[in-house]
Amino acid sequence: MIAEFNPLHHGHVYAMQQARALGHADVVVVAMAGNYVQRGEPAIVDKWARTQAALAAGADVVVELPISATVQSAPQFATGGVQLLAALGVTQLAFGSEDPTVDYAALAAKLATHQVAPTTFTDYTQTYATQLNQAVAQVTGAPLSGPNLLLGLSYAQANLAAGSPLTLLPFGRVGAGHDAPAAGVTASASAVRQAIAAGEPITQWVPAPSAAQLAANRHQTWADFYPWLRYRLLTADLAELRTIAGMSEGLEYRLTQHIAASHDFPDFLRRIKSKRYTYARLRRLCLAVTLNLTNASVAAAQAQPFIHVLGFTAAGQAYLHGVKKTVAWPLVTRVSAAMLAPGGLLAPQQPGEHLIETLTGRSQNYGRVPVRAESGGSSC
Repeated sequence: MIAEFNPLHHGHVYAMQQARALGHADVVVVAMAGNYVQRGEPAIVDKWARTQAALAAGADVVVELPISATVQSAPQFATGGVQLLAALGVTQLAFGSEDPTVDYAALAAKLATHQVAPTTFTDYTQTYATQLNQAVAQVTGAPLSGPNLLLGLSYAQANLAAGSPLTLLPFGRVGAGHDAPAAGVTASASAVRQAIAAGEPITQWVPAPSAAQLAANRHQTWADFYPWLRYRLLTADLAELRTIAGMSEGLEYRLTQHIAASHDFPDFLRRIKSKRYTYARLRRLCLAVTLNLTNASVAAAQAQPFIHVLGFTAAGQAYLHGVKKTVAWPLVTRVSAAMLAPGGLLAPQQPGEHLIETLTGRSQNYGRVPVRAESGGSSC
């Protein structure tokens, strides 16, 4: 699976149960976003807390999907996850879908024969995502309006580009959908985060281990990061901002023009929003500015991929032992100082990790070892 668990809720428990059942799997391996997620914000609690919750809820191995893949649009996010799982010897990818009957592999193959590229999208009154969805529907004949349908297609395209190392296993979602209100005992991660922010109870929507981690760990939000973003935009010159990953079409001017008058991050987002850009796109760009995530650092990370093991059960440890001699990338279970030094495997990650460390007071890489759990579970 590829996931964020931000935070882990009952829908994620169901997803891992489906992954195990559909794949007749001995172990469930999860490529989990580290401390930053695809919607362009810090994960609510750090990667170690979310790993503990995941292992208690049914995962056997949790490996980190690095920031070079997570703070990206859906195609790059999917590519990072697919390549990471394939490098670890995983052979199947399970994911939730609004319509699990869709043949994602066939759609990806059909799209591969057509030119669907960002340079063809010239309607500046619509977002890139909207124009992409329209182009996909025109080519395939299949309207893919649901967020998980589109993410599933991104997984299929990434898998096809990698030589199809993974068998795709879509399954039907249950309960509340992406960004939807809670429905019974299920709620989207967004709804859970909103309830937490409002001080409302969440125990009906998250398994006990996840609730425990949320109660025991500091929560990170954009309110923590906004002063750093403001400082960066007020002090960096335009040439420096142009090196930031995702900066294009003169957005550096838009950001620097509006930052001084903005009161907080939501206010800033409202000021820079236009029909051309989604809020998620703008949040990712702001996060890249805050963390100084440049095109060069992303390229460096992609040039030396690695597998950072965050946690495992006994079954997961046995799996890792069995594949450690054949994995395609370096397998990291303890982060050394050399790995964090300039040019080291994890060096591109460090700016983002330093900020989380500043907020939490806990190391995020150096000296940390994988979380160990006796066995996977499905505590609800």
